[in-house]
Amino acid sequence: MNILIRLEDKKDFRDVENMTREAFWDLYKPGCDEHLVVHKIRNTKAFIKELDFVACDEEKIVGNVVYTKAKVVNENDEEFQVLCMGPLTVLPSYQGKGIGTLLMKHSIKACKELGFNGVVIFGSSKYYNRFGFENAKKYNIKTSWGDNFEDFMALELNKGSLQKISGKFYEDPVFKIDKDELDIFERQFPYKEKHFSGNPLY
Repeated sequence: MNILIRLEDKKDFRDVENMTREAFWDLYKPGCDEHLVVHKIRNTKAFIKELDFVACDEEKIVGNVVYTKAKVVNENDEEFQVLCMGPLTVLPSYQGKGIGTLLMKHSIKACKELGFNGVVIFGSSKYYNRFGFENAKKYNIKTSWGDNFEDFMALELNKGSLQKISGKFYEDPVFKIDKDELDIFERQFPYKEKHFSGNPLY
């Protein structure tokens, strides 16, 4: 298997959305909304097209990672730009083969080359620690509601680049999905039955 990582193109959009839907379906809740998030991100000012990568097995898209601009606001209402990573998606049949790792390493390198200060994410610390992410508490960064926990993490992209950035983290509103909007968008895709992931009904 020879995986190529390249920038996403317009012709890839629906393939990426289908893949994202397959990867997240019933994972955290019945159905998913991550495919709509990816769809909407591309039309926001927060979207960074230079950090929207797909992983390809020959012509087949098997993974995607996307980044958006976010901010940290301190007690003096000073705003500092950071990045928010996600969704990170790998087609289910290709999971466990290191494709997510390839996408993360490639995109983090690109983030550094573009001169960004850091990345803040919500995700599994067991997975993202391998890429240098640490509890955001280390950098005095809290969630927008003033909390902190193990799976709220930050990555300093250059030595000392997060030292003068502290406060509450705010991602772009694009991540807030309206149920009616999701229902309408979902009609564009083949029907899939929803289940309660991790909480079987029988």
